[in-house]
Amino acid sequence: MTTPTPGATPTPTPAPLHWKLVVDAADPHAQADFWAAALHYTAEDNSALVERLLSLGALPVEATVEYRGRSAFRDLIAVRHPEDPYDPETGTGLGRRLLFQRVPEAKTVKNRLHLDVHVGPERRAAEAARLEALGARVVREVNEPAGQWLLMADPEGNEFCLQ
Repeated sequence: MTTPTPGATPTPTPAPLHWKLVVDAADPHAQADFWAAALHYTAEDNSALVERLLSLGALPVEATVEYRGRSAFRDLIAVRHPEDPYDPETGTGLGRRLLFQRVPEAKTVKNRLHLDVHVGPERRAAEAARLEALGARVVREVNEPAGQWLLMADPEGNEFCLQ
């Protein structure tokens, strides 16, 4: 560790980096529907951006679909925390987001990264039942010295923990 030189101008702390978690999906819109419902998030409305890109000829019609009655990108969609800011011109969230992107290959191995959904032990059973009704499944119940939780899988088999 270096000691700052007396009288030296301190180096400003860089601003935190913006990020999103990107999830590969066979059906990004179905995954967005599941995770928006699971987390009580909002599916992003990028229709103004899609329409603008279509009108400029920068996006082919084949790259779009109708989603919830509006134009959307065919191969990607995000969900965001409803209280976080977003860009009203593009509909893109500027905070906590999950982006689902279509990929041609199926999921074949365990996730290297997963979400922990915190509900507390008193709500775990009810939330598990709610998530199962949305299309998730319980993979196994974990009971370890570090705690108890449910390992679950979303409709496409992506693991997450319900704690």
